[in-house]
Amino acid sequence: MTTSKALVFDIKRFAVHDGFGIRTTVFFKGCPLRCKWCQNPEGLSIEREPIYFKNKCIHCYQCLKLSRHGQIDNKNGIIHIHNHHESFEEIVQACPANAITYDSQYYTIDELFKKIKADEVFFRDGGGVTFSGGEPFMQGPFLIEILKKCKAEKIHTALETSLYTSLDLIKEALPYLDLIYADLKVFDDDLHQQYTGVSVNRIKDNLSYILRSIHRDKVIVRTPLIPSMNATDENIKSISQFLIDLYPNVKYELLNYNPLASSKYELYNFTYGVSKQYKMFTQEKMQHFYNVVLQTGLKNLIIE
Repeated sequence: MTTSKALVFDIKRFAVHDGFGIRTTVFFKGCPLRCKWCQNPEGLSIEREPIYFKNKCIHCYQCLKLSRHGQIDNKNGIIHIHNHHESFEEIVQACPANAITYDSQYYTIDELFKKIKADEVFFRDGGGVTFSGGEPFMQGPFLIEILKKCKAEKIHTALETSLYTSLDLIKEALPYLDLIYADLKVFDDDLHQQYTGVSVNRIKDNLSYILRSIHRDKVIVRTPLIPSMNATDENIKSISQFLIDLYPNVKYELLNYNPLASSKYELYNFTYGVSKQYKMFTQEKMQHFYNVVLQTGLKNLIIE
């Protein structure tokens, strides 16, 4: 991607869980990880993709009439999308019920900043804009430019990131960030590759750099707890000890498992990687995990 345009799959206004205060959260397309529990499967691909909402379809079949090169077929009254590399613009425009639409939209710097600026009145008491994804650094040059523009207008900036990116991009972004949510999901490299598709070593290296820099107090490290995968005493203890060795005053947050994302997967013909038998952890179980962290000596644990 270039600095001229970015691909955004959602802009959530009045968000209260993506940083402090009331925020506008911008979700960038594209992620280098393939976490089996991904909460935003619509943000995985860097490409703009057509999606079909069968509950909106009125079965007028205008899409079938316009289909070229096997883009769409009809099986038992349900539309199936194929050949995503062909343009779907004509089909999207023709669908009267918006049952077929694109999963994302292109924005220039000025267009996106206008969206953010429109909510500025709500950014009092610590609010601002949060850039999320996907992985925002996948569209790094654009991210840097929109961060600069926000900081020039004194808008509080936050970032949700896997840190699986180049250190050069991170160094360029840090001066324009007020808050960084950095995920460290699995400490063991073999398990990290098994559950996310990439090595954890780059993430550890980048996190080490930030937590040894003048920007370390901007960081909140997060671990989303996934049943049968990373929600183990051993994993939590290893991450906590790693963080203490880097910066004893680091802020750390454990996120309870959220099973609701699985409903999105059928839109993309993906398979959700966590068994449906698993639910959110009880408060008692979460307290157990908190105690594992506290016993390592890490003091700045964020407890919801």
